[in-house]
Amino acid sequence: MPHRPVAEPAGAPRLATGVEIEPVAGRAAMERFIRLPFALHRDDPLWVPPLLMERRAALSPKHNPFFRHADAAFWIARRQGRDVGRISAQIDRLGEAGTGHFGLLAAEDDADIVATLTETAEEWLRARGAERVLGPFNLSINEETGLLVDGFDTPPMMMMGHDRPHLGPLLERAGYAKAKDVLAYVTEDPELPAGIKAILDRPLPPNIRIRRLRMAEYRSEVGTLTDIFNDAWSGNWGFIPLTPDEVDHMARQMKPLIDERLVWFAEVDGEPAAFAVCLPNLNEAIRDLDGRMLPLGWAKLLWRLKVSGLRSARVPLMGVRRKHAGSLTGSLLAFLIMAAIRREAAALGLRRIEMSWVLEDNRPMRRIAEAVGSRAYKTYRIYGKAL
Repeated sequence: MPHRPVAEPAGAPRLATGVEIEPVAGRAAMERFIRLPFALHRDDPLWVPPLLMERRAALSPKHNPFFRHADAAFWIARRQGRDVGRISAQIDRLGEAGTGHFGLLAAEDDADIVATLTETAEEWLRARGAERVLGPFNLSINEETGLLVDGFDTPPMMMMGHDRPHLGPLLERAGYAKAKDVLAYVTEDPELPAGIKAILDRPLPPNIRIRRLRMAEYRSEVGTLTDIFNDAWSGNWGFIPLTPDEVDHMARQMKPLIDERLVWFAEVDGEPAAFAVCLPNLNEAIRDLDGRMLPLGWAKLLWRLKVSGLRSARVPLMGVRRKHAGSLTGSLLAFLIMAAIRREAAALGLRRIEMSWVLEDNRPMRRIAEAVGSRAYKTYRIYGKAL
């Protein structure tokens, strides 16, 4: 049976500051929770309004398989009758014991609002046995991760956050400190550096080959890339595996955006050993829709995706099996895949490609990104606090 978001009260209102906390219970309150960032970012031309229908599904236990292995609660902060902030708290039973998460943080530039929100989430997590809290995760580390702390001057790519600069300092005032940074890399040059081209121009070892996604076997192919992903990332900080239900959900979500020319596998001795998925940047297509698909949003989105074309894309998923990681073979596999994606992306008119996210201390992946001409241009911070 799905675990539904818990919506009981947590903590008393901070009446001295005029900040009150309202648990999110019911459809109307959840709609306010979802729409609150629209008001907070109304004067930020770089913020991209998410599709409301997507946000409703992402936060619904009926539609998001995350809730089958996690419990969550949501709150809205109010002051003088206005919604001024929001937060979530999550306990993921697949994650590290004793660690809870917070996420979906948005708030006005006011220390009392952020302190009230975080205290509320902390109390809820502490009552469920959490000894420390990490975040923001929206809702999982496999979804939107971290708070933007550097790179506010460009719009976010799909499934990446765009936060107000005041939130990081206000979290620190509330007792939070950096736990880990994750980086977004970008390239705007379709040509690979000469040194990498020289390596890739050499004949391949006979036991290595690369190939495109086979759309006729799409579900099986998604299963293969998930198997590689769970193996490749299993030793990484904060790793939580994708479950079969989440794989099915991901396969359905990605399929309308998938172009087989932008999804590549590398095989070693016939075994799938590495992969990368590049998706057109949906945010470029929806920036002016204000979250709505009706009355004309569908037509605009389809036109931009299929006819007028987009100019940017994101690589949200990439992995090399652990037994090849850190080896010359593993590096070669990554270079081969990225070269194939860069070549096909250029042919499709995609000029700006983001690789994200990459852990700050994942030196092998950072070296690969930089070797193919990418530069780190955004930093997202995961904060932590002992409870």
